[in-house]
Amino acid sequence: MMWKRTRLYSILNFKCPYCHEGEFFVAHPYDLKHAGDLHKECNVCHRRYSIEPGFFYGAMYAAYALAVAWSVTLYVAMAVLWPSASILTQFLVITFGLVAMGPLLYALSKIVWANLFFGYRGIAPTEQELRAKQEARA
Repeated sequence: MMWKRTRLYSILNFKCPYCHEGEFFVAHPYDLKHAGDLHKECNVCHRRYSIEPGFFYGAMYAAYALAVAWSVTLYVAMAVLWPSASILTQFLVITFGLVAMGPLLYALSKIVWANLFFGYRGIAPTEQELRAKQEARA
Protein backbone atom coordinates (compact mmCIF):
# COMPACT_ATOMS: atom_id res chain seq x y z
CA MET A 1 0.00 0.00 0.00
CA MET A 2 1.73 3.17 -1.22
CA TRP A 3 -0.32 5.55 0.97
CA LYS A 4 1.30 4.07 4.06
CA ARG A 5 4.78 4.98 2.82
CA THR A 6 4.03 8.68 2.50
CA ARG A 7 5.10 11.35 4.95
CA LEU A 8 1.51 12.56 5.10
CA TYR A 9 0.45 9.17 6.51
CA SER A 10 3.08 9.47 9.25
CA ILE A 11 2.04 13.04 10.08
CA LEU A 12 -1.73 12.51 10.15
CA ASN A 13 -1.52 9.28 12.17
CA PHE A 14 1.35 10.38 14.47
CA LYS A 15 3.42 7.35 13.43
CA CYS A 16 7.17 6.77 13.37
CA PRO A 17 8.73 8.73 10.46
CA TYR A 18 11.01 5.77 9.66
CA CYS A 19 8.69 2.76 9.54
CA HIS A 20 5.20 4.32 9.82
CA GLU A 21 4.24 1.55 12.24
CA GLY A 22 5.27 2.58 15.77
CA GLU A 23 3.77 5.38 17.83
CA PHE A 24 5.65 8.70 17.80
CA PHE A 25 4.12 10.23 20.94
CA VAL A 26 3.74 8.78 24.42
CA ALA A 27 0.11 9.94 24.67
CA HIS A 28 -2.63 11.77 22.75
CA PRO A 29 -1.85 15.49 22.17
CA TYR A 30 -4.73 16.55 24.46
CA ASP A 31 -3.43 14.47 27.36
CA LEU A 32 -1.91 17.65 28.79
CA LYS A 33 0.15 15.83 31.42
CA HIS A 34 2.18 14.21 28.63
CA ALA A 35 1.65 16.73 25.82
CA GLY A 36 4.50 16.59 23.33
CA ASP A 37 6.33 13.74 25.08
CA LEU A 38 8.03 11.45 22.58
CA HIS A 39 9.32 7.95 22.83
CA LYS A 40 13.13 7.92 22.66
CA GLU A 41 12.97 5.38 19.84
CA CYS A 42 10.37 3.56 17.79
CA ASN A 43 9.00 0.46 19.51
CA VAL A 44 8.79 -1.33 16.12
CA CYS A 45 11.96 -0.46 14.15
CA HIS A 46 14.04 0.74 17.16
CA ARG A 47 15.39 3.84 15.40
CA ARG A 48 16.00 6.98 17.48
CA TYR A 49 13.82 10.05 16.95
CA SER A 50 16.38 12.65 18.00
CA ILE A 51 19.59 12.86 15.98
CA GLU A 52 21.22 15.44 18.27
CA PRO A 53 20.49 17.30 21.52
CA GLY A 54 18.00 20.10 20.92
CA PHE A 55 16.87 18.64 17.59
CA PHE A 56 13.21 19.46 18.20
CA TYR A 57 13.90 23.15 18.92
CA GLY A 58 13.58 23.54 15.17
CA ALA A 59 9.97 22.41 15.47
CA MET A 60 9.23 25.94 16.69
CA TYR A 61 9.45 27.08 13.06
CA ALA A 62 6.87 24.49 12.05
CA ALA A 63 4.69 25.48 15.03
CA TYR A 64 4.84 29.12 13.99
CA ALA A 65 3.84 28.28 10.40
CA LEU A 66 0.97 26.08 11.57
CA ALA A 67 -0.27 28.74 14.01
CA VAL A 68 -0.19 31.42 11.30
CA ALA A 69 -2.03 29.12 8.88
CA TRP A 70 -4.69 28.32 11.51
CA SER A 71 -5.10 32.02 12.41
CA VAL A 72 -5.50 33.02 8.76
CA THR A 73 -8.01 30.21 8.26
CA LEU A 74 -10.07 31.43 11.22
CA TYR A 75 -9.85 35.04 10.01
CA VAL A 76 -10.99 34.17 6.48
CA ALA A 77 -13.79 31.96 7.81
CA MET A 78 -15.01 34.81 10.01
CA ALA A 79 -14.75 37.32 7.17
CA VAL A 80 -16.92 35.07 4.99
CA LEU A 81 -19.39 33.75 7.56
CA TRP A 82 -19.62 36.74 9.91
CA PRO A 83 -18.48 39.90 8.05
CA SER A 84 -19.98 42.29 10.62
CA ALA A 85 -17.84 40.95 13.51
CA SER A 86 -15.86 43.60 15.34
CA ILE A 87 -12.09 43.58 15.61
CA LEU A 88 -12.37 42.54 19.26
CA THR A 89 -14.60 39.59 18.34
CA GLN A 90 -12.19 38.52 15.61
CA PHE A 91 -9.28 38.76 18.03
CA LEU A 92 -11.10 36.72 20.69
CA VAL A 93 -12.17 34.01 18.24
CA ILE A 94 -8.65 33.67 16.82
CA THR A 95 -7.11 33.66 20.31
CA PHE A 96 -9.57 31.04 21.56
CA GLY A 97 -8.99 28.99 18.40
CA LEU A 98 -5.24 29.04 18.94
CA VAL A 99 -5.56 28.08 22.61
CA ALA A 100 -8.00 25.27 21.79
CA MET A 101 -5.79 23.91 18.99
CA GLY A 102 -2.52 24.56 20.83
CA PRO A 103 -1.74 20.98 21.91
CA LEU A 104 -2.58 19.62 18.46
CA LEU A 105 -0.47 22.28 16.71
CA TYR A 106 2.40 21.49 19.09
CA ALA A 107 2.21 17.78 18.31
CA LEU A 108 1.87 18.42 14.58
CA SER A 109 4.91 20.70 14.61
CA LYS A 110 7.08 17.95 16.13
CA ILE A 111 5.92 15.24 13.74
CA VAL A 112 6.24 17.58 10.73
CA TRP A 113 9.76 18.55 11.82
CA ALA A 114 10.76 14.90 12.23
CA ASN A 115 9.34 14.01 8.81
CA LEU A 116 11.38 16.79 7.19
CA PHE A 117 14.58 15.03 8.30
CA PHE A 118 13.68 11.34 8.53
CA GLY A 119 12.41 9.36 5.55
CA TYR A 120 10.60 6.06 5.23
CA ARG A 121 13.00 3.11 5.58
CA GLY A 122 10.69 0.26 6.50
CA ILE A 123 10.87 -1.92 9.58
CA ALA A 124 14.02 -3.92 8.78
CA PRO A 125 17.38 -2.16 9.32
CA THR A 126 19.09 -0.96 6.15
CA GLU A 127 22.57 -2.21 5.15
CA GLN A 128 24.05 1.14 6.15
CA GLU A 129 22.49 0.87 9.63
CA LEU A 130 23.76 -2.71 10.02
CA ARG A 131 27.26 -1.61 8.95
CA ALA A 132 27.20 1.29 11.45
CA LYS A 133 26.18 -1.11 14.26
CA GLN A 134 29.03 -3.47 13.39
CA GLU A 135 31.55 -0.59 13.37
CA ALA A 136 30.23 0.62 16.73
CA ARG A 137 30.75 -2.81 18.25
CA ALA A 138 34.32 -3.06 16.98
